Amino acid sequence: MTSKEIILGLCLLSLVLSMILMVIIRYISRILVWILTILVILGSLGGTGVLWWLYAKQRRSPKEAVIPEQLQIAEDNLRALLIYAISATVFTVILFLIMLVMRKRVALTIALFHVAGKVFIHLPLLVFQPFWTFFALVLFWVYWIMTLLFLGTAGSAVQNDQGFVEFRVSGPLQYMWWYHLVGLIWISEFILACQQMTVAGAVVTYYFTRDKRNLPFTPILASVNRLIRYHLGTVAKGSFIITLVKIPRMILMYIHSQLKGKENACARCVLKSCICCLWCLEKCLNYLNQNAYTATAINSTNFCTSAKDAFVILVENALRVAAINTVGDFMLFLGKVLIVCSTGLAGIMLLNYQQDYTVWVLPLIIVCLFAFLVAHCFLSIYEMVVDVLFLCFAVDTKYNDGSPGREFYMDKVLMEFVENSRKAMKEAGKGGVADARELKPMASGASSA
Repeated sequence: MTSKEIILGLCLLSLVLSMILMVIIRYISRILVWILTILVILGSLGGTGVLWWLYAKQRRSPKEAVIPEQLQIAEDNLRALLIYAISATVFTVILFLIMLVMRKRVALTIALFHVAGKVFIHLPLLVFQPFWTFFALVLFWVYWIMTLLFLGTAGSAVQNDQGFVEFRVSGPLQYMWWYHLVGLIWISEFILACQQMTVAGAVVTYYFTRDKRNLPFTPILASVNRLIRYHLGTVAKGSFIITLVKIPRMILMYIHSQLKGKENACARCVLKSCICCLWCLEKCLNYLNQNAYTATAINSTNFCTSAKDAFVILVENALRVAAINTVGDFMLFLGKVLIVCSTGLAGIMLLNYQQDYTVWVLPLIIVCLFAFLVAHCFLSIYEMVVDVLFLCFAVDTKYNDGSPGREFYMDKVLMEFVENSRKAMKEAGKGGVADARELKPMASGASSA
């Protein structure tokens, strides 16, 4: 309480830093990518070298110096070091091969990040999307808790032996809390999906408007209007699919917590495996749903058709998607770390001048947690914009080739990427056929934007 002013000021600082980073990240994306590449190479080589050095040192050490009781332990450690060193070597070789294959595709990630920064300049209201989503979630959660209290007191009031009043619910009403719990998960996912559809609609409008001066006055509100009029069913279906996967995972997690220490090793392994598989499935479906909403915003198709089109383009451009997700996600993670470290450093400097505070840990923990939460909310919108731009880019290269009458909609940075790709293909003697294989479009039959 004594440091509430400093905590509030630092929280606002993290908010400002997140907004600034979303604008300037397009200028430092290339530098971040090369820094990331160098760190990964040095880290993998260094880790592998250290493991082989430890193995060689352990092997050359005289066995006479080892106590007979510890000889078996030393041999086990030597064998473990050899396994670790071989595994690290295999990992390093595979990592180098992947980076060699994907080195040219990283250029698309840099270009998309650059264009995403321009999107936020033309659509500044995108920055405030996390606020509206959080506000809607809070309102719904308050309503859900109030309804839960009404359900809990809907039965007959009976006084128990301790003198307290209990509400005993009988009949079908006693199972209503299951329905209420499903509603909590479904509507929460529905609100998050509405945000994704809103962002996708606004970014699609930006991308496929040639003259940015002719953009609607508020593309965000126009996207919300289209969502309410045409796409609520798409959003409801996508969020319901996530709910169908999340509920079994939560049930298994509850069973695992109740049986902790009672089940055998086999049952524990099976439960954890099922929970892990459902978690992976949920993450994959979340990513597919987000791209399906983008396909809906582009083609105005229903959820199933959009999901199929999005799945086709993601599979056929798997290496590009992998480059965008791995390199892009790590860049955004570095951004989150930068914001948290900057806010924490500012907190240390401010608290250092306040001699009345004997304990700094709690204010700093509060500030750093809030800073990470804010950075995650804002940079997740940035990541969403990059994913939407990628699908728009794929559709653009399908229906347009840059010739008169079929000009590209894309930004100049993306045009430079396409031209460089074509030159590289021609030099390799593959021409436009290879380029068509590289940039797979939406499934045929989708209408042009």
